[in-house]
Amino acid sequence: MATAYRNLSSYDMNDIPDASKMRVGIVVSEWNDSITGKLLEGACGTLEKHHVSADNIVVYRVPGSFELTFGAQQVAKYCDVDAVIVLGCVVRGDTPHFDYVCEGVTAGVTTLNATQDIPVIFGLLTTDNMQQAEDRAGGKFGNKGDESAITAIKMIDFVCRLKK
Repeated sequence: MATAYRNLSSYDMNDIPDASKMRVGIVVSEWNDSITGKLLEGACGTLEKHHVSADNIVVYRVPGSFELTFGAQQVAKYCDVDAVIVLGCVVRGDTPHFDYVCEGVTAGVTTLNATQDIPVIFGLLTTDNMQQAEDRAGGKFGNKGDESAITAIKMIDFVCRLKK
């Protein structure tokens, strides 16, 4: 659903599974750090709010959004986590670079979700301008980091229920 119709940070507290035993990896892009830093704060704050211990949140930084896929793969492989959240921000410019990066990350995260045993959560902002990014990183449309954290909790719970 379009962000204009839903705040990224709004959710029903009663609809969130117990996250106290969950361990979550976060891979965050250094590029557009003024935005990705806010996404990271939102994700970590929301995970902790739902009782994921700070010790059970592992954060790794990669240079840019294109590197998120490889970073997520490595965290899934080596860090004993229940899910990986990727956080990045790509702002449209004057060249087709935006399209290539967005398509590459989207395809990469989709492939990881089809090949890994844990969910990889897509927390990549793909915006036309910096104002749209700010609006989605703690601004008037909430924080995509919050939404990504809630999605991770729900997907970890989904996998746990399947394994019972």
